Amino acid sequence: MASGSAPHRCSVLVVDDDAEVRDLLRVALDADGYRVAAVSNGRDALHHLRSHAETCIIILDLMLPVMDGGQFRTAQLRDRSLSWIPVVVMSAAVDADRRARELGARRFVQKPLDLDQVRHALRHIGCCQARPRRNTAFSCQRSAFSANESATLKADS
Repeated sequence: MASGSAPHRCSVLVVDDDAEVRDLLRVALDADGYRVAAVSNGRDALHHLRSHAETCIIILDLMLPVMDGGQFRTAQLRDRSLSWIPVVVMSAAVDADRRARELGARRFVQKPLDLDQVRHALRHIGCCQARPRRNTAFSCQRSAFSANESATLKADS
């Protein structure tokens, strides 16, 4: 962060059915300078994201009631206004790292959580809303485009 300018506070959405995990992440990440919202299932996560455009990163558990992490991620990727938001998957399941890769998660953190690993994952992903750009919505969404789509955009210009 540049000195003298007000830092952007990245907004993180925690999706976990365990209230203790939600509270732990809310307190720890808030102390690190993040804005943190938390919900208990994938359906509530979709509602939150559609009404809070400032979310920069999602921390997602796979085992959830109502709509599990996989169902949420599928719905998120189908919604062009949400598909650009990077996801960190967290789970205690044996094959969760493989499942996280299949879902296109940017990072995986094994449960029980190590807060240093969570912080490292968030730092590695970074916050696209904190980076300077001309058009906020286009730049954030464009970061999720493949090289072929980017080339098509340039050819159409």
